[in-house]
Amino acid sequence: MAKQQPAGSGAHAAPVDFTEVQKSPELQELRKRQRSFIFPMAVVFLLWYFAYVLLADYAHDFMSTQVWGNINIGLILGLLQFVTTFGITMWYVSYANRRMDPIAADLREKLEAKGVRRPEETK
Repeated sequence: MAKQQPAGSGAHAAPVDFTEVQKSPELQELRKRQRSFIFPMAVVFLLWYFAYVLLADYAHDFMSTQVWGNINIGLILGLLQFVTTFGITMWYVSYANRRMDPIAADLREKLEAKGVRRPEETK
């Protein structure tokens, strides 16, 4: 494993206490923001998914209700599963860009100032 050095320095960097970094307020806030999005969204999506599965299994008449031509409610709800997945993904990316990335960038800058390098920079 390559030793980590500050940019432009021939001296070895001081070792970084990663346990201390894990306990830092910045990382705790980052984890809090991530969890505050992921866990509720996972619950909502799983409820929506299992509702679809249960409807498909126990509400045959409802799911087979024709909406237009051969398109029925079951098909529409099934396609909405995909739409929901993409929608949640786009929402998470937007959320991460606004609420998480600034904290992560600050934390990365602090670690790089202590001599920690990104993996692609240590090769």
